[in-house]
Amino acid sequence: MNRIDERLYSLQKTGQKALITFITAGDPDPETTGELVVAMERAGADIVELGIPYSDPLADGPVIQRASARALKAGIKITSVMDIVKSIRKTSDIPLVYLVYYNSVFRYGPERFIKEARDAGVDGLIIPDLPVEERREMADIVSSHGMHLIPLVAPTSHERIKNIVEGAGGFVYCISTKGVTGVREEIETDIKAYMEEVSRYTALPRALGFGISGPEMAKRFRDYCEGVIVGSAIVRLIEQGKDRRRMLSNVCEFVSLIKEVL
Repeated sequence: MNRIDERLYSLQKTGQKALITFITAGDPDPETTGELVVAMERAGADIVELGIPYSDPLADGPVIQRASARALKAGIKITSVMDIVKSIRKTSDIPLVYLVYYNSVFRYGPERFIKEARDAGVDGLIIPDLPVEERREMADIVSSHGMHLIPLVAPTSHERIKNIVEGAGGFVYCISTKGVTGVREEIETDIKAYMEEVSRYTALPRALGFGISGPEMAKRFRDYCEGVIVGSAIVRLIEQGKDRRRMLSNVCEFVSLIKEVL
């Protein structure tokens, strides 16, 4: 069984919600990325998304854009990210998901990219700019390697949700609001109605992301979905961490506080 399915099924049996965390691979450096994944798992993260740095991350806000820029400036490549995952797999079995832009996959070669990701130990892919019209081909390749292509839907997707989730697996990434990633003070979307609409088109678990700022907001929305995704708030802690050990400690404390309310 795919590690994502295994973890989500286990959480469902115990009535828990999934905590999915995001960091940018190679920020601040490859070694620390590996340490962050293992540390977040120990603090309570159930699934970790590794963002593959890209020069034009159109779905990301300033915090994650800066993280991508730092990683690219430090020379991180797709092969470097594959090596990070291989290193993580020596000590951790946590489900891992790549968040990667389509151009990176296309230029690397879809078959090569997905095979190497699978061999490294990746369980799923999120491709935020993958056109729905090309999803079927990618979904078939990803599925043939035992991985999941995780779809993104937005509050404005409505009837398009049916096509977006077709052939998808793992969970549905439910974008909470309009715009790009980033910590928000408030989310104005009617999350209850939105989650009910998504569930009319798919039985996949629903994970709510974009704008989740911390434990209070996660607690407010936990009853409407099967998981929450926290990215920018964690990446900001990494950015602010002048001392490496202190930064790791701060990230762990933050992840632990969110997991406690789920």
